Amino acid sequence: MNQLSSLNPQQQEAVKSLEGSVLVLAGAGSGKTRVVTTRIVHLIENGIPPSRILGVTFTNKAAGEMRERVHQMTQYQVLICTFHSLGARILRESIYALGYQRDFTIYDEDDVEKLLKVCLVELNLKDKKMDAKPFRHLISHAKNALQNPDNLSLEDLTTDIEQAFPKVYALYQRKLQEYQAVDFDDLLFLTVKLFREHPGLLARYQERWAFVLIDEYQDTNAAQYTLARLLVAKHQNLFVVGDPDQSIYSWRGANIQNILNFERDYPGAKVIRLEQNYRSHTNILHIANALISHNQGRYEKELWSQLGEGEKAKLFIGEDERDEANFVASQIEYHQSQKLALRDMVIFYRTNAQSRAFEDYLISRGIPYVIVGGISFYQRREIKDILAFLRLSQSGADYISFARTINLPKRGLGDTTVEKMRHNASQEGLTILDYCEALLEERPLNTILRLTAKQREGLIEYMQIIHELRHLSQQGSLRDLVLAAIERTRYMEFLKEDKETYADRRENLDELISKAVEWEISAPNPSLEAFLEELSLKSSLDEADQAQDRLSLMTIHNGKGLEFKVTFLVGLEEDLFPHVNSKNSQEEIEEERRLCYVGITRAKEFLYLSHCHSRYLWGNLRFQRPSRFLKEMPREYIEKVRGHSAFKSASLNNTYREQVPYIEKPLPQHTETFVPGDYISHKDFGVGEVKESYEGSMGLTYKILFEKDKSLKTLVAKYAVLSRMR
Repeated sequence: MNQLSSLNPQQQEAVKSLEGSVLVLAGAGSGKTRVVTTRIVHLIENGIPPSRILGVTFTNKAAGEMRERVHQMTQYQVLICTFHSLGARILRESIYALGYQRDFTIYDEDDVEKLLKVCLVELNLKDKKMDAKPFRHLISHAKNALQNPDNLSLEDLTTDIEQAFPKVYALYQRKLQEYQAVDFDDLLFLTVKLFREHPGLLARYQERWAFVLIDEYQDTNAAQYTLARLLVAKHQNLFVVGDPDQSIYSWRGANIQNILNFERDYPGAKVIRLEQNYRSHTNILHIANALISHNQGRYEKELWSQLGEGEKAKLFIGEDERDEANFVASQIEYHQSQKLALRDMVIFYRTNAQSRAFEDYLISRGIPYVIVGGISFYQRREIKDILAFLRLSQSGADYISFARTINLPKRGLGDTTVEKMRHNASQEGLTILDYCEALLEERPLNTILRLTAKQREGLIEYMQIIHELRHLSQQGSLRDLVLAAIERTRYMEFLKEDKETYADRRENLDELISKAVEWEISAPNPSLEAFLEELSLKSSLDEADQAQDRLSLMTIHNGKGLEFKVTFLVGLEEDLFPHVNSKNSQEEIEEERRLCYVGITRAKEFLYLSHCHSRYLWGNLRFQRPSRFLKEMPREYIEKVRGHSAFKSASLNNTYREQVPYIEKPLPQHTETFVPGDYISHKDFGVGEVKESYEGSMGLTYKILFEKDKSLKTLVAKYAVLSRMR
């Protein structure tokens, strides 16, 4: 096989290991995707039917790329999908065994929040000012840990929200089944439940997929781990690829022990290390290797490269976040002048809030950028509204879609009436649409709801629209269905009520129609059900448009799996990175260090590191200390830069480079002092009155009441740039 001869010896060993359990420890940039796809090809060439092979990964983008590679090499279609897509596929076939219909709806975060609010009202908890979001988090955590409402660990439930959680969770699950809906976590939670309760069904899937390959195994949570163990229990042909050093998602349930305990879980498993890096220059890898060596919970490995030493990493120390952002913007312009595309550059930060300063400078310099991981196209209001109409044409039990659309445009059916309709439908044992039919036909009902003439007329019109869409979904094209959902509902008239956003929202709906056309042409199964399912599983990361030349800004969590020629890793300061919330736990500090390692290993050619003397955090100016991670990076591979031309030729650059340890420059001292009653001006906060002046741990400190937002802020005199109002 030609593909095999182009692999290095360790990659070849991984590909040729056909049967049994195999753990491939794939370092950053070591060609793991190529190994997974080549192994699938090798299985097929050794007589394994493509239909008996299953590949699982974490993003739709990665799954799509792998499917395409395998198809190009073999002309066969192999099932390679995300864990959640796999769960959706299994449930579409077999969820009937759990009492659901196969045409269930997949609720997104907005739908889930609406349903939780319904539950809080029904349980009389809304009056206690309880918000839906904490319950959503607790439910997600419970499902990822495979905990039912009746097997929760109750001894840790101490707050009012935690004590209310079991009954909210139980009602929420009942409502989901009543509405024939599942949430995103259910796609795994219910699949595991299905397999555990119905061994006959499990055996069918074990036989179907005798060879299972899982990418990014270090990111698996309890539900994903258990699903994999159940699927491979019969044949034990499990091939996993991962890197404990890149395990950064514990906050969403990922458990690093799943990969560290692989040899315990699968006795006799073969372990193969991929250490040759094809992405980064050697100086970058020296920094990454040294940093991650400070972690205890890992498999030993040392990344190396044949790409040459390359440039040393550049360290910039700014006075504040504006100075840092100005430096970064200047370097981006410099690399542009050297003919590097913006799409080859990235700014990585620890928290989303850090993007603001960079955006200000990028906008002022006219540098186009995109916030990766921002609001998804499919989460925009107008898209969700039209998709809700489509979902109702598929499932009459979907109350959340009904509540979203019944007053688009207004039909006189207010929240109180809609809630009464929901309650009555539940009492009658009817879906929400069947209840509406019964109400309009004046069938005998146990419940009473009197509609005004306007409400009745509005409901008749609404039901006619749903019937038309339902008919069209069975007879017409997907494009025609989407178009009808926009036109027949008079949705454009509704959008015109907001003239400022109308043009943008209309363009988004045009894009949805285009998506429907593309889907019908390219999808192997171009049904409405499959279309809605794909859109439910989409993420904003999958939608990143690489065609446009734009700089990427993102948290390091969102950068996993990506690579860039120029990488800026900013805000390397204690309490920011590592984050303040991690400082009381060795395990969490190790995860923060892994996160820093991930950021460094995204860089191909140029790596910038930066931190500030001071920055505004949590509403106050804070004096910042350099991150401990900087101290763990070898000095010989890093050079400190002062100016805005870090990578100019050596003859011009000598004045900017310093081969010295990190020496902190004192901040400018502001000698003018103020007393209570003085009015001062601050460049960010505006005019304020000094309310208190005292000696704090960091020197003279003021408490100032600012007029603009009526906020009382504490500022340290020697760092605050204040001027007296004359």
